[in-house]
Amino acid sequence: MNYKFLWAPVAKALPELAAAAFTTLQVSVLAMVAGTAIGLGLAFAKLSAKPLARYAAGAWIETARNTPVLFQLYFCYFGLGAFGLFLGSYFSVVVALTFNTAGYMAETFRGGLNAIHPSQYKLARAMGLKHWQAQLHVIVPQLLRIVYLPMTNQFIWVILMSSLGMLVGLRELSGEAQFQFSKTFRAFEFFLATAVIYYLIAKLALGLSHLLARFFLKSEKAA
Repeated sequence: MNYKFLWAPVAKALPELAAAAFTTLQVSVLAMVAGTAIGLGLAFAKLSAKPLARYAAGAWIETARNTPVLFQLYFCYFGLGAFGLFLGSYFSVVVALTFNTAGYMAETFRGGLNAIHPSQYKLARAMGLKHWQAQLHVIVPQLLRIVYLPMTNQFIWVILMSSLGMLVGLRELSGEAQFQFSKTFRAFEFFLATAVIYYLIAKLALGLSHLLARFFLKSEKAA
């Protein structure tokens, strides 16, 4: 084995890698927040009595869950140009991950809603709450407790899938590693360092989620 490991280029590029890691977190948080909000709406639409709402939500969910994320990203970055809509790499990644996350979160929320006994909603309406008040104050708080852990897993998945941004020119963590490799030809060192950074980000996200779980779910555990 004649390969000589050189870590100095990696150390020199740490500020750029750190900035790229921040970009990764940015697009991941934006996609997760937007995808969760849209996914909640899709879940209610899927359970709606209105056929149009059910079919529209079903089409979104089926498309998001049964096509590759890379295809969805390419559609946002390249495909929308056919309609005169040109998105930059940053917004293409955010939109694609939001679209995909919404589809998966919709099914997660739908499963959580099915786990809540219908009497909860009926009792809330009997107490005089309007439909939206019953959903907001009674159903959604229980739903978030049920789906909290799957949401955490989804967020980790979004962080890792954001690496596809390098394929459309986004200088997120993987894109920056690729760029640094092209300058230094130190493939092993940069990709190993990048893998470690992804691992640390994922562990940090899991640690924060556990802390939040203790705060938000403590009342449920006490019960």
